[in-house]
Amino acid sequence: MFELHFSREAKNQLKNLKEDKGLAKRYKAVGEAFGKLQSNPRHPGLQTHEYQSLQGPNGEKIFEAYAEQNTPAAYRIFFHYGPDKGVISIISIRPHP
Repeated sequence: MFELHFSREAKNQLKNLKEDKGLAKRYKAVGEAFGKLQSNPRHPGLQTHEYQSLQGPNGEKIFEAYAEQNTPAAYRIFFHYGPDKGVISIISIRPHP
């Protein structure tokens, strides 16, 4: 199991998602995606892949995982491994443009 750490930006995004009752379904999908990410970051339902246009704060590879699919403005989770072994750092939770 991986431990999830959240950036300040990701914490704020998650808080806003939770507080907006119109986004309850999306909040639930993000929560389910976190569960998959903790147990298996390569879970087929996440469709995890490297996101090449960003780097982590120390040059880490950034990955994108799907919280939703086949939905307009589907939510995505952006993360990198570390800073320690067994840790995944969530840097952003946002809708796909």
